[in-house]
Parts: sequence; C-alpha cells; structure tokens
Amino acid sequence: MTSFTKPLFWRDARMPHVELRKAEDGRKVCYAPHSHAQWSLGAVIEGESTFRYRDECYHISAGTLVMMNPDWVHACNPIDDRPWAYLMLYVDAAWLTELRHQAGLLQKPRWQNIATAVLREREWYEGYCRMAACLLDPSRALLDKQTAVVEYLSALMHELAGQPARPGEQVPSTLQALACYLDHHAAEEISLDALCERSGYSAGHLIRAFKRYFGFTPHAYLINRRIQLGQRALKGGTPIAEAALNAGFSDQPHFQRTFKRMVAATPNQYRQPSIE
Repeated sequence: MTSFTKPLFWRDARMPHVELRKAEDGRKVCYAPHSHAQWSLGAVIEGESTFRYRDECYHISAGTLVMMNPDWVHACNPIDDRPWAYLMLYVDAAWLTELRHQAGLLQKPRWQNIATAVLREREWYEGYCRMAACLLDPSRALLDKQTAVVEYLSALMHELAGQPARPGEQVPSTLQALACYLDHHAAEEISLDALCERSGYSAGHLIRAFKRYFGFTPHAYLINRRIQLGQRALKGGTPIAEAALNAGFSDQPHFQRTFKRMVAATPNQYRQPSIE
C-alpha cells in the first residue's frame, strides 16, 4: 500500500448486533490499551502487527484471526511502520450468548468467556473474509447478510466450544460494585476520594486491586466507558460536540483526541454514513 486511507465502518440498523470496521493501512492505526463492550473478532488481511491481550503478546500476520472477550484490555499496533490491514467485527455479547445457548453450547443464557485469542487455520480466515465481503456489498440482500453472519459465527462457536473458558480470579464483590457504579456514572465527575469512601479501600490499594482485576486503573476504566458512550451516541447521529458533552468530556477537542487514541479513527470518520 502506498497511501494512507481512512477506516471504513459498516453498520445496518436492521442488524444492530454487529458492526464491521475495515482498515486498509494500519500504519496509521495506533491504539492505546482499551476494551469493548462487545465480543470482537478480527482478521489480519495484509502485513503483520503485534496483538497485546491482557498479559499476553502475539505476533500476528495475514491470515490470522484474533478474538477479544467483552471488557478485556487489548491493543493491536503496527511493527516498525510496516503496512498491515485488517477487518474487525464487533458482536453484541447478549446476542452471541443467545446464539450459543440456542445451539446447545451454553447450559444457561449467560455470557461465558472464550478461551481462544488467536486462530491461524486458513478455513476460518477465508470464511471470515467471505462473510465480511457479504456485509460490505451493498447489492447483497438483508437475509443474505444475516445468514452469512449467523452461519459463520455458529460454526465458529461450535469449533471453539471444546476449549474451556480461560479461568480467571473471582472479582471481589466490592470491586464489582465499584465497576458497576462507574458504568452508571461514567459521564459524571468522580473523585478518587469518593471511590475510596464507597469501597473502604485506601487510594493505593484501590488502584492496585482495580487494575489487577479489570486491567485498568479506575480512571482509565472511566475514560474507556466514556468513549463507549460517545461511540453509541455517534452511531445514533448525535453531533460530535453534543456526544462529547454527554459522555463527560469537558470539551470537544479533548473528546476528539481521546477518541482517536482509543478508536484509531476520528469521531467524524466513525459517524460517517454506513455502507448498506
């Protein structure tokens, strides 16, 4: 690739449970550590990059799939300014949970983390690319697109079902309640003193413990949630300045800088009309 291109976001209001991003030149894509509310499935379609996922670091190249559980911290970045390109599918966790439950892969309709982080089998990569091409093709019918997504993800979930979910430490109820509080008050000004008062932890203990279980300090967790609020607002057509204010940012430039750092696209690029 010889020129930098803007990222493309595909959305269709009739399929609200999925969103697709296409980046044709990843040299301009540099992510700060972040997480998504959705389960994410990416495909490297050209070149190579690094994939940091919680405490692990992978070298990934064309033909590789990567998977990210909801709220798990990660980042993908270029290697020494080498070209790379990728597709990323964001899947609503509740919708995917129901898909897995109806397929008999979950005993209860409750989200279960997926153990696999990297998949290198060619058949799954090629199937992913066919599904993405279907979504990006404006001439394909809605039923065709819905079928492509359900068929591919159903088959992939069956493939992965034999691998037990990665065990994790049980999050203390106090910290879980604190994260829930941040989720519901993300747009508000929150002080460390207030969080210490709610949790009963000292400031140093709170920051260390929270980062241990969530991968973020409380402040980084809050900023990540604010960006997610901004993304939802932009997808709904909210003007950038209004989305910034409603998400808890003091001004639009701060929102734009933070958004680009974490989403690797400007708010205006993200809210551009979808290709349907």
